Amino acid sequence: MKQKDSSCCKIIRSIVVWAGLLLGCFSYAQDNKLTTKAQELVFSNPDESLKIAEHILATSQKPEHIAISNLLIAKAQIVKGDYNEAVIHAFDKNNLVKSISKHTQLELNLLKAQLLGRVYLDKQAQEFIEESSALSENLPQSSYKDSIQCLIKLEQIYTYNTRRNSDKAIHLIENTERQFNTFLKTNTIEKRALYLARERAFNNLSQYDSAVVYIEKTLDLLNASEFNDLYQKALIYKELGYLYLQKKEFSKSEESLSIASRFAEIINNPILLMEINRDLSINYLASNQNAKHKIFNEKYLSLNAEVERTEQMAVNSLYSILADQDEEFFETEKEIHNNYLYFLIAGLLAVLLVGGYIVIKGETRKKRRKEIINYLEIVRHKDVKAKPVKKTKPKRIAIPEETEQLILSKLKRFEASIKFLNKDISLAVLAGQFDTNTKYLSGVINKHYDDNFNTFINKLRINYVIDKLKSDPHYINYKISFLAEESGYSSHSSFATVFKSIVGMSPVTFIKLIQKERAESKQKSSN
Repeated sequence: MKQKDSSCCKIIRSIVVWAGLLLGCFSYAQDNKLTTKAQELVFSNPDESLKIAEHILATSQKPEHIAISNLLIAKAQIVKGDYNEAVIHAFDKNNLVKSISKHTQLELNLLKAQLLGRVYLDKQAQEFIEESSALSENLPQSSYKDSIQCLIKLEQIYTYNTRRNSDKAIHLIENTERQFNTFLKTNTIEKRALYLARERAFNNLSQYDSAVVYIEKTLDLLNASEFNDLYQKALIYKELGYLYLQKKEFSKSEESLSIASRFAEIINNPILLMEINRDLSINYLASNQNAKHKIFNEKYLSLNAEVERTEQMAVNSLYSILADQDEEFFETEKEIHNNYLYFLIAGLLAVLLVGGYIVIKGETRKKRRKEIINYLEIVRHKDVKAKPVKKTKPKRIAIPEETEQLILSKLKRFEASIKFLNKDISLAVLAGQFDTNTKYLSGVINKHYDDNFNTFINKLRINYVIDKLKSDPHYINYKISFLAEESGYSSHSSFATVFKSIVGMSPVTFIKLIQKERAESKQKSSN
């Protein structure tokens, strides 16, 4: 009877074990299936992709699935224009577990670089780009390796384009096309991204005919694609609308921007909608549709305030997360050091028990360690001294390093925008927008630009007008009063005075020089 009971128990245990294994396999397969589905929906239905990824994140305990879920959530939030939520999930500490696959680590690092670049933290973004490049070099040769390395190049190209380094962007695009020539023949997504990057670079250089060629190639690949990538559609039609705006083809610009707006509304991306409404507002102003200009300008200003808040939250989250991770790293290092110290003390006690000879040997070894540590400290100090040190100026206020870097990143974004054209801009207004005080803002401008606030704004405005005069043939025909209004000055005289103080000549003289230069260039080309 006992033998029979024992056999029954064994059978039941076997059934339980096999059931557990089957359940585990089913759960793993189910998670993989859901992950694939979420990846497919990121760019066409980010809300649904978020639901799936959040479900996996809540139910799975596997580090790989958690990291992939965070990656998918961050991607979907970028598509939706919420950089703060994207930052929280991309930089989640669970993504740092060593058991996570190299592929997932690579994609997370690349996403981190993308987010840091979007909020103008270029130095930190470059660190993740370099880390991604190093990891990708160790991958076996495959289409996946080509894809990752191509994406790394595209992120660098994007940075060049947004920072107006168009020549560098074109040079890197050409190198990338040569390096991945075979890969690009069969991978249209990366090829389309390179075409769009070329268009942006040529648009920045006011080479509109070349820009048209590459936007048309981009649209051909977009229309031929099987994937309903609403995010890319919004981006591409927005870019097309902006190109038509630069070419003064206002009707085509309005049509393209309206299409882009519909796609951006579906994915609910406030950043794209802000940029689209800004371009529509400029379009209507340039085409004398003042009523429409007022409507879309108000939409732009409202969205701009929302985007500024989100980006500010993202920057704050980034500083907080990076600071916490640094603190954890130092705590880990301290713990390792303490453990090492405990082992050293135990070893010394053992040495004391063994005898004098071992004591002397142990003390010698300890002394040598101290010498190495001291040597390393000296090297570190030398490295620090080797770095160039800026000469300090009198009456400069002390600003915390983190606050200074935060204000500087905001100033870079401010330079890249056209907010300096606002007539009501002042040191106090800008300090309020930056969530800082006027002393700190003035101090950062003095330190990094060697100018006071008024000179800083005036240079941005005059450089904006000069760029327009050089790149847009229509601008030299406009009245000085229009140029003054366009660049944010309340009167013809104040604009002319500032222009002459910065350029060294009056606006009229400068325009005549440009006209003469163009006439001579035209005469040479006709000969």
